[in-house]
Amino acid sequence: MIEKYFRTKGTCSRGIRIGIDEQGILRKIEFEGGCPGNTIGVSKLALGRPAEEVADLLKGTRCGMKSTSCPDQLAAGIREALEELKGA
Repeated sequence: MIEKYFRTKGTCSRGIRIGIDEQGILRKIEFEGGCPGNTIGVSKLALGRPAEEVADLLKGTRCGMKSTSCPDQLAAGIREALEELKGA
């Protein structure tokens, strides 16, 4: 399993700890900061699902007038972690 800390940009959360197993399944998602109800809810919905599928689903999600959101940043973090997993 690969674990990555992704520093978010443009959101209330400061970072996300992401764990992806060798089969590409999300095993860990822990937001640092942000709106607890939303970040915990997104994490529960994503855990156990294919990382690539979740990243595709959440990419481009916006928060109000912001150009990004916690789910969009999770998608970016997942993509980085998948690249590292491929390189390992």
